[in-house]
Amino acid sequence: MPEGISYLPYSDTGHFSHLVTDYLAGKPELQPFYSYCPDKEGLLGAIAERSKYPVDRESLVRILAKQYTGLVQHEAVSKNIELLRQENTFTVCTAHQPNLLTGYLYFIYKIVHAIRLAEELKRLQPDKDFVPVYYIGSEDNDLDELGTFRYGDNKFVWDGGGQKGAVGRMSTKTLKPVLDELFKLLGPPGDNCETLKKLLTQAYLQQPTIAKATQYLVNELFGRFGLIVLDPDEAGFKQAILPVLQDDLLNGNAYTIVNAQATKLSEHYKVQANPRPINLFYLKDDIRERIERSNDRWEVLNTAISWNEAELLAELQEHPERFSPNVILRGILQESILPDVAFIGGGAEVAYWLQLKPLFEHYKVFYPAIVLRQSVMWVNEVQRKQLQALGIGPAEIFQPEEELAKEYINRNSSDDWHTNKEDVEIEGILAGLKEKATAIDPTLSKSAAAALTKIKYQLEVLEKKMLRAQKRKMQVQLDRITRIKGSLFPNGGLQERVENFLSYFLKYGHGYFDILKGAIDPLKAQFLIVEE
Repeated sequence: MPEGISYLPYSDTGHFSHLVTDYLAGKPELQPFYSYCPDKEGLLGAIAERSKYPVDRESLVRILAKQYTGLVQHEAVSKNIELLRQENTFTVCTAHQPNLLTGYLYFIYKIVHAIRLAEELKRLQPDKDFVPVYYIGSEDNDLDELGTFRYGDNKFVWDGGGQKGAVGRMSTKTLKPVLDELFKLLGPPGDNCETLKKLLTQAYLQQPTIAKATQYLVNELFGRFGLIVLDPDEAGFKQAILPVLQDDLLNGNAYTIVNAQATKLSEHYKVQANPRPINLFYLKDDIRERIERSNDRWEVLNTAISWNEAELLAELQEHPERFSPNVILRGILQESILPDVAFIGGGAEVAYWLQLKPLFEHYKVFYPAIVLRQSVMWVNEVQRKQLQALGIGPAEIFQPEEELAKEYINRNSSDDWHTNKEDVEIEGILAGLKEKATAIDPTLSKSAAAALTKIKYQLEVLEKKMLRAQKRKMQVQLDRITRIKGSLFPNGGLQERVENFLSYFLKYGHGYFDILKGAIDPLKAQFLIVEE
């Protein structure tokens, strides 16, 4: 169980962009790019405004009921679906593609954050209800990313069995070899291991598609908390934004509006997403390709499919599910079908949402509060004891390794290897010599300055040599720092972007999610460190 829980400002971690840290700090440069601050006051403001933007709640409930057919529906889920009929019920949404076996830990953190924020908003506004929603990015086709996950030091890759198109629509029939390979390594044996094998088998070998498998797994892991899993790949959902889809196909307003906003944002920050003249893919069977306009015809790239305007509009009316929004229009669909007050996303998602506010205003769609998802570093018991033995706090480990080494040597060396004192003394002596030389001959001033620079450089070289000597004396301890740094920051990046939830479930079972839920503070906006 956790030994300790602490937080660190995102700006102190060195792993987040200036845009993200400035956004959290409320910097004036970014304030025109969003509607509500990601804090208590901002969220309460979003709740107050959301009721002015009604959604088709009956259609939402009907489609969700259909999508949950055949699944064990937790009492909390059933209750929340029914609550969505009520005008005083709102949603807290997070979105992610259907990564195989959830992919990375931040998939889990997003969802737990949404659950916690819904609970916190209910505490703040007890006369209203708040439902957490996981919105599956089922129409994504990046199989190289979505078909990969890690367990321990092992990387597992599913090639889709030759399938193409939207990953969410892909059949699960060829997944058995991947699971068989995983199950050979999964352990230690015990109840948690058997529970996990059963869950994964039922999800990925008994559900027909990746989207259905993801819905099953996420429902089994989080349904008891009332989380609703929604797949937007539905004709009924796309109907809600038919005018937007048609406008994008015919007029390209999103391209103009978002480009203008991106230009403004780029004055201070890197732009995350670039719009296209048409921001839609065409989905049919195993096809997921961009639509482009060529004079008076619209073509689906890499296919023989094309339409004139009348044919295109007929296809849109008859088969709206075949038109898939890209990153620029995806949020418009999400906020048109859900009574959202907040969207929870990672740093990249925060960045591209800040480009979209005028687009939402143009289409008269509610623009929610944008909340940075909780980031978490999990320090296991062995790592915690290693850090304690080295005298390094969990927050310090975020420093560059060279800085950690210097600090360790400073704290633990009995020898003074710094030349700061000598620097000051020698600089005083040389300044006096320079003054004496200049008094004799003013042209000697430059020579004296050059001598001072050369001697200071030699002192720096000597200090580096003394530091290397100290490192040799403490090589064992410094190697430990290297190993612990590497284990907590695999490949130099954040743990949550490499590891999967499997090893944590094997240790704690479903209790792992209770631990996270108890640790995450949905409005704190700081990096969470959990120590076993």
